Order: sequence, then structure tokens, then C-alpha cells
Amino acid sequence: MFDTIFAFLHLGGLLVAVAYAVVSLVRGNVTRFALILALLLLYYLFILHPAVKKEIARRKSIKK
Repeated sequence: MFDTIFAFLHLGGLLVAVAYAVVSLVRGNVTRFALILALLLLYYLFILHPAVKKEIARRKSIKK
């Protein structure tokens, strides 16, 4: 149960960061927009992507 709550809070934080980046772009601050998106991309690649790959492999092994 805690993992599910943590995942939804985490997803909410990421969505807020993307929304902030879009608001910065609308206000004309392209540099801030690019920096936030670049940092979110790095965060996904180094933190989230390995966990996503492990979960996909785990679910495939359960089906077999």
C-alpha cells in the first residue's frame, strides 16, 4: 500500500515539474524550460528507467 501511495505522489511531483516548465515557456523563459526538461530527462534515464525495465522483466517472467 505504501508503495502505491509513494508512486502516485512521485508521479504528481513529476507532473508539477513539467507543468512548471510549460508555464516558464509560456512566460518566455526558454532557458528555464530547457533546463527543467533536461534535468527531468536525466532523472528518468538514471533513476526511473532501470526500475521500469526491471518491472517489465518481472511481469514477463510471471506470465510465463
